[in-house]
Amino acid sequence: MASEEQNHATHQDSDHHGDGLTGKNKILRRHDSLDMESRIFSNSSAHSKGPSMSMIMHLAFQSIGIVYGDIGTSPLYVYSSTFTDGIKHNDDILGVLSIIFYTITLIPLVKYVLIVLKANDNGDGGTFALYSLICRYAKVSLTPNQQIEDAEVSNYQLDLPENSTTKRASMVKSKLENSYFAKLFLLLVTMLGTSMVIGDGVLTPCISVLSAVGGLKEATSKITDERVVGISIGILICLFMVQRFGTDKVGYSFAPIICVWFLFIGGIGVYNFIKYDPIVIKALNPAYIVYYFRRNKKDAWISLGGVVLSITGTEALFADVGHFTVRSIQISMCSVTYPALILAYTGQASFLRKHNDLVSDTFYKSIPHKLYWPMFVVAVAAAIIASQAMISGTFSIIQQSLALGCFPRVKVVHTSTKYEGQVYVPEINFILMIACVAVTAGFKTTTKIGNAYGIAVVFVMTLTSALLVLVMIMIWKTNLLLIISYVLIIGSVELLYLSSVLYKFKDGGYLPLAFALFLMSIMYIWNDVYRKKYYYELDHKISPQSLKEIIANEKRLHRIPGFAIFYSELVQGIPPIFKHYVSNIPALHSVVVFISIKSLPISKISMEERFIFRRVEHDELKIFRCVVRYGYTDVRDEKEPLEDLLVRRLKSFVGEVRVLDSSQKVEEERMSDDGGEETIIEEIEKGLEGGIVHLIGESEVVASKGSGIGKKILINYAYNFLKKNLKQGDKVFDIPHERKVKVGMTYEL
Repeated sequence: MASEEQNHATHQDSDHHGDGLTGKNKILRRHDSLDMESRIFSNSSAHSKGPSMSMIMHLAFQSIGIVYGDIGTSPLYVYSSTFTDGIKHNDDILGVLSIIFYTITLIPLVKYVLIVLKANDNGDGGTFALYSLICRYAKVSLTPNQQIEDAEVSNYQLDLPENSTTKRASMVKSKLENSYFAKLFLLLVTMLGTSMVIGDGVLTPCISVLSAVGGLKEATSKITDERVVGISIGILICLFMVQRFGTDKVGYSFAPIICVWFLFIGGIGVYNFIKYDPIVIKALNPAYIVYYFRRNKKDAWISLGGVVLSITGTEALFADVGHFTVRSIQISMCSVTYPALILAYTGQASFLRKHNDLVSDTFYKSIPHKLYWPMFVVAVAAAIIASQAMISGTFSIIQQSLALGCFPRVKVVHTSTKYEGQVYVPEINFILMIACVAVTAGFKTTTKIGNAYGIAVVFVMTLTSALLVLVMIMIWKTNLLLIISYVLIIGSVELLYLSSVLYKFKDGGYLPLAFALFLMSIMYIWNDVYRKKYYYELDHKISPQSLKEIIANEKRLHRIPGFAIFYSELVQGIPPIFKHYVSNIPALHSVVVFISIKSLPISKISMEERFIFRRVEHDELKIFRCVVRYGYTDVRDEKEPLEDLLVRRLKSFVGEVRVLDSSQKVEEERMSDDGGEETIIEEIEKGLEGGIVHLIGESEVVASKGSGIGKKILINYAYNFLKKNLKQGDKVFDIPHERKVKVGMTYEL
């Protein structure tokens, strides 16, 4: 495969030989085996103005209801999960409080809010955002569909430090670019991190809803465990059903509740701190952490599996940043969430110093009697809302992985016309709902789910740190001492937590790992066969001369009035399925446009920069190539149909195209021998009068003869099963059914 990749790199280099820019309008200078000319309609580097402060504050309020439900409800169970065998020494409370304080400060606040959020990709976050940053800086993509024009998109270029490239960054970049194993490993790490976040999106609703509804058993003895499970499943189904209304509407309804929740837990924390034992303020001294480990040794290490629940949902800060803005997340975390959590844990610790025996129900026992029922109602509502953070993050991550060719095609719906990045994925929502119901019905209690809960979270945090260090070295060119400090402080803390949660693997910890491996398998199967298909088409693409010969030799072939849009994933050359088409159908429309839908490792692409047109050599053929480029967060449901945009842009291209003559001077070229560009436009108009037909290349793939059993299972069964049971391209793009023709061909890979 490595040699295959190098061969295709040569393909691309030859295709882009002689490219350059000249003139005021940045006309692309090109001569290659396929293209006579190319034009990008806008190469403006102007960035849109940032959101106003009122909009930032508005989004900050919204984010409270979406992002912080999970981490915000952790005071419900952290102390009881940490002291599973009771409190053996009163100062152990100070040790655990100190661990909680520095963990929340180091991971959510310092790492994510102050560092990781800065690694966003034009406002979008998540594991794939980090991967896309690396892909844009180094040539680590395994699919050879890069084009020289991609780098000319306004926000494609990274904001690199002004200082020159360091030797360290160049060395790491070179090793990544020249090693197929390193590229594949980087992709697999990204897939694993993404799968873990999605797995957390399954576990969070289960444990949140079960723990909330379980509180009813204290109110009445009529509520049994079976009824708790039944009520929980009903609530979960309702929760997933409201997702189709979008983050915007859900956020407005949830944010006030979570704000009241934070007000309650913060206020009660202050009350308990003053009333019971203000001396717990000594926990700010990290020496109490050392004392705690000296006294409890292995038990202290095992208890970290309970402490880590205080930061579950932290990854949502980064994954959900695309729904809001970096500044809005920073404001809401620093001004509301962080202070409320610290006050809540401090107040509970103060209470426990006087009531060691009540640790199993710390939260409710520490609430003043008069506030018990109001707090119970708010706690139930907040616990249900907690699942929303990871559900929203899952939708964002699926959209990113889909765009980068790492997930089967599914429908992505933009749920807000006012805010970018707020999406809903119906198929994934349904799968998450089924998975949550199955886990809730299968485990029935929060005990085993709690054991599994921390593993997915800590795994994702560790993988995020690994990718972030790569970004620091190659892109940010951070001082080596700062990188080492990050690894030694934050990295070592995360590895310590990871070792602790893995200790509970057999007690339910296997669940997120099994789920992540299942999702990762789907991603790898889809991506691997996708790449194999692309390499096959690249090897068998039709050259312009071959295209003319094919059309000339097909004596039965007639050019009929009409405008044909031929869909293909190949961005270089004419796909081999076209020869199969003209060999079996003796008619070709008067105007043909080969269109490729392509995603770039960038979050958003403006409409002005979305289309690239090229004319296939031999003007009389009236055949064009078009690449439609999307960012991985762009939603492909424009108000104007794709075919209308295509026609309008094609006419503009015909009217504005310029090429180089043999002396390499730019001059206007007549686009036909007898009528100029007006004739081409007239041909397009006549073709449109004949009607637009969408030709969908539906290539079936099978393992070639002599392939091993593993390859046959991968392609013939696993990939084809996914393809048959998920949406095809024409459904994703809402291509009119009455004007759609599918062209089938079998590829032996």
